[in-house]
Amino acid sequence: MGIRSAAKALILSERKLLLNRCNDSKNGDYYALPGGGQNVYESITDALVRECLEETGYEVQPIRLVALCETICDDEEFRARYPEYAHKMFHIFLCELKCAERRTPTEIDSMQTGVEWVHIERLTDIRLMPRLLGDYISKVLEGIAPIFLGSEHIPFNHG
Repeated sequence: MGIRSAAKALILSERKLLLNRCNDSKNGDYYALPGGGQNVYESITDALVRECLEETGYEVQPIRLVALCETICDDEEFRARYPEYAHKMFHIFLCELKCAERRTPTEIDSMQTGVEWVHIERLTDIRLMPRLLGDYISKVLEGIAPIFLGSEHIPFNHG
């Protein structure tokens, strides 16, 4: 199986960032950016808009690509069971809300437990995954991070 291309959104409103609250048996509680996998023949920005609406109920407008991040899952059992999720490239876009009205999410991820607006001052206090994004989130939001955050081998898959 190839590398999974995914679009993720940094959605800011009133100094808050919209995040998916997540939990799974291997990683515990954490936060992840809304977004997900790109379908064949779907543009990366169309995937971003679709995934955000499905997961959060918000319609977004991508503004610009702000970072790229790669994860490679090292867990052999996970690789064998879910080869399409074991190696991912995250295209991270700064986005704005098209409108403040929220619809009911139609397709949330299995590990997603909710959606939360987190004040940007709290971002250093929460567990944001992938870890590389959490490490660089302040710099990404300030526009001073390198666009490619790097590659990360992870012990087990996460959002």
